[in-house]
Amino acid sequence: MQIARIETFLFDPGTAKNLLFCRVETESGLYGWGEAYVTPGKEQIIEKLLQAMAKYVIGRSVFNIRHTAQVLFEDFAMRRASLDLLSAWSAIEIASWDIVAKHAGLPIYNLLGGASRERVKVYANGWSSGTESIEQNVERALKVKEMGYTALKWDPFPGPWRSFIHREDEDHVVRYVQKMREALGPEFGLLIECHRRLAPMHAVRIGHRLREFDIGWYEEPSLCDNIELVAEVRRAMPGVPIVTGEAIYSKEGFMQALAARAADIINPDICNCGGISAMLDIAAMAQPHAVAMSPHNYNSTLIGLAATVQLSAMIPNFWLAECFINLKPACDEIAITPLTIKDSFVDLPTTPGHGIDLDVGKLKSKPYRDMGTKAGAKLRSYTEEFPRKNYTVAATRTGF
Repeated sequence: MQIARIETFLFDPGTAKNLLFCRVETESGLYGWGEAYVTPGKEQIIEKLLQAMAKYVIGRSVFNIRHTAQVLFEDFAMRRASLDLLSAWSAIEIASWDIVAKHAGLPIYNLLGGASRERVKVYANGWSSGTESIEQNVERALKVKEMGYTALKWDPFPGPWRSFIHREDEDHVVRYVQKMREALGPEFGLLIECHRRLAPMHAVRIGHRLREFDIGWYEEPSLCDNIELVAEVRRAMPGVPIVTGEAIYSKEGFMQALAARAADIINPDICNCGGISAMLDIAAMAQPHAVAMSPHNYNSTLIGLAATVQLSAMIPNFWLAECFINLKPACDEIAITPLTIKDSFVDLPTTPGHGIDLDVGKLKSKPYRDMGTKAGAKLRSYTEEFPRKNYTVAATRTGF
């Protein structure tokens, strides 16, 4: 069954970035949906790369997913991996699995070994605003709790992102987390995002001050390019789960993080690390290290979340997955078959493939939006408009 067509779609959900989908179709007419990870201002760059990559994929068997990935790495990328390359390939890879599973008449998780849990737990991101006060964002958080979510992630640090911060910024973070804990109660999961910004001396000091608020995790406290920085923070903070992986894209990068004992939880993104096959490999590498998987998902609540749910259903070391709730209303408008999210859980789809589908006409009705002169401001507010990462639960309950 050969791939005949690959079509890309840039979709404007009305938030800080456009979303990039692709539709892969075989010569028999069977099609699958994929999604590439993008950041504000780079959406069109990833789309062009995906379109260039498609020329090397069309005519190949849709079943030969791993072989095609290796061919692209060696012949298209000349053995040079990057975020952009892996994001573009992830979209095609995810769509290919959608096709293969539809051909088999099975959900992807049943095709690849079966489910380890009956539903997948998610936490909320994309709910806060950096233009509002702590008190206003606490009110937003309370609304998230009312929606049924039991954990949320956000970056409590004031901007701009800097490795070295002053005491007033540190006090702001502590006050912010304290107010959130007081408002949301002792059982609610507070997941702290640092976005790789802090030198270890600050990360450790702040982390210790946050202990009394029983935070659920401390994500990417330091730059993971030098993974020893993250490992240093973890060694200094026993008992506080350290997360890294959002900015690691290759299996080699995760191998180094695991070898350094840098994290208790890793959070690769299925839309930028090579898709479902790569995520399965990364989860398998993490399991012998007793490291949990909490998929990052700064993507849509359509394909990105659907692929994340399929993966999360399978892996034994799953913890919690991310859901950007600010994207859901726009995504629901273009969904033929959306996912069901209730009380912080996503039900496993039982239909073949991802279990979701998109209305192409509605998708095309909201094309790419150029942010123009507002791009800089949007980029600066990206952290607040699209808060933070993933966490999922097994069988009945694992985590928050």
